[in-house]
Amino acid sequence: MAAAGLEGQVALVTGASRGIGAVIARRLAQEGASVAVNYQSSEEAARQVVQSITDGGGEAAVMAGDVSQEDSANTLVKQVLEQWGRIDILVNNAGITRDRLLLRMTPEDWDRVLEVNLRGAFLCTKYVMPHLIRRRQGRVVNISSVVGLGGNPGQANYAASKAGLIGFTKAVAREVASRNITVNALAPGFIDSGGMVDQMTEEARNLALSRIPMARFGSADDVAEGVVFLCSPGAAYITGQVLTIDGGMVG
Repeated sequence: MAAAGLEGQVALVTGASRGIGAVIARRLAQEGASVAVNYQSSEEAARQVVQSITDGGGEAAVMAGDVSQEDSANTLVKQVLEQWGRIDILVNNAGITRDRLLLRMTPEDWDRVLEVNLRGAFLCTKYVMPHLIRRRQGRVVNISSVVGLGGNPGQANYAASKAGLIGFTKAVAREVASRNITVNALAPGFIDSGGMVDQMTEEARNLALSRIPMARFGSADDVAEGVVFLCSPGAAYITGQVLTIDGGMVG
């Protein structure tokens, strides 16, 4: 049952074929939004997300596109407008990792992570924003990371991209606040969503848990609830902020 006041709104979620993005897409649909489920390469997984939304009575569509490429990002936004005639919510979730210690990191490793994680958010926001400004309302939520706040060995490229996303969030929030548009970031901690946590050794998992006051890993649902809140009418006066969802790890 929708409770967040998102009925009739349209949301674009990038990188929504799996993991946190897929759960965000489903939750926004549960709250009444029509959802564009973006993917770059995992078409079948994206279709499964859409199917789960429509099976639950929601509305969603698969939207292909590499957000790091300008033409692709622009076309993606046009596809959403052609489908529904409006955009109200943008969730910049698409992201990748190419983890290596700095001395072993190649320029390609650096560039590709920054292209997807930071440039992708810039391009999607750039092409969505005129439509939000025209309507004088909207929500942009950027999925950053606690790694962007505190760093992490072997993730200089990822940390730089996520820290950059926080700076991007704060700058754009100031640019569009007078138009009733909010721009915020979420900084998840260790999230058990089929990604980094699953790849950890038992020793690494135990070390990570010892750093989390709540003594558990987060879930994709924890992150999705933060997105729903920031998109709800109750968050209308919150902008330029970073909501840390990490069980108290960073504080």
